[in-house]
Amino acid sequence: MSEQVAVEDDPIGYFLDDMEYLGKAERTYQAYARVLRAFEQDIDGPLANASHRDCMAFVHRLRREQHASSTIATYASYLHRFFAYMVQVGAFEANPMALVLAEIDESVDTNPSRRDIDVEEMREFVRSVRHPLEQAVIMTLLKTGMRVGELCNLDLRDLTTQTRALSQVARDDVEPRAVLYGRGPSLYVDSMPDRGVELGGERRTASNKRRRATVVPVDAELETVLLRWLRIRPDVRSPADPLFTSTSGAWGTRLSPDMVHHIVEQHARSAGWHRAGASAAENVTPHYFRHFFTTHLRDRTGDRGIVKYLRGDVGGDIIDTYTHNWGDRVRETYLKHIYQLL
Repeated sequence: MSEQVAVEDDPIGYFLDDMEYLGKAERTYQAYARVLRAFEQDIDGPLANASHRDCMAFVHRLRREQHASSTIATYASYLHRFFAYMVQVGAFEANPMALVLAEIDESVDTNPSRRDIDVEEMREFVRSVRHPLEQAVIMTLLKTGMRVGELCNLDLRDLTTQTRALSQVARDDVEPRAVLYGRGPSLYVDSMPDRGVELGGERRTASNKRRRATVVPVDAELETVLLRWLRIRPDVRSPADPLFTSTSGAWGTRLSPDMVHHIVEQHARSAGWHRAGASAAENVTPHYFRHFFTTHLRDRTGDRGIVKYLRGDVGGDIIDTYTHNWGDRVRETYLKHIYQLL
């Protein structure tokens, strides 16, 4: 049986086989299978003929079933990746989820009941955090909008700085990513790491959920905070050389999502921004920092495309339609408009 016939017979099975070949974790594989098969059952006709209305109807059903907004966004991203992949391999002509996903992205971080914190209040909060690791973690979340798992998966090779200080703490056998050469101070946020999968000689405890790898600019104050942390970073226990490691009981091991949540929530409690029994909209958690980044940078730039790229919400097929100097445009816009927190 030829590859094309296999795609036509069972596009979902073909996609899942490729996920398995790429080493995706079993948990991720099963999640995709469950969502994609449910969508397949919902529509009339072959998947190649699915329309954006079919996708909208599926999302609407999830809302009727009272799934959380974050769950709906995750399931929608599964469909988007499936259709985008089918377009890439030439099996489908279009991705009907692209328009639907754009609407979801606009609504996920729009919650009128969410706590409203302005930049000056956030600045006071960041300045109150004294521990170099904890301030670096909080600043990275606030300045990049990345998810907790993405922060935990950062390795030292994913960072470039303006100064030579980084070379003083990096191991000799760890080379910076080639994609970062000539980019200026940046963080590389990969789309590949999956929970349970070995990467860089280390089994990961968190997954990245980006639709594509992203190069995020690092401004002067984030660079300063990161270098301050790296000067005291413990000797690491992983060949992957994680950027953020524990300084407590799990000394020298990669930070886990639970550790990051603990760091953020203990400082939020001290600021009166987190209390037991309060709603998710009222409590400040790491995800709130992603909302803060999105709202303030979008309002300052007026450029939703760049903000979505920095968040990792734009697929490679969309970026490829932009101009060749996209990276320069992102950096220039980001450095001009990113808020200062120190």
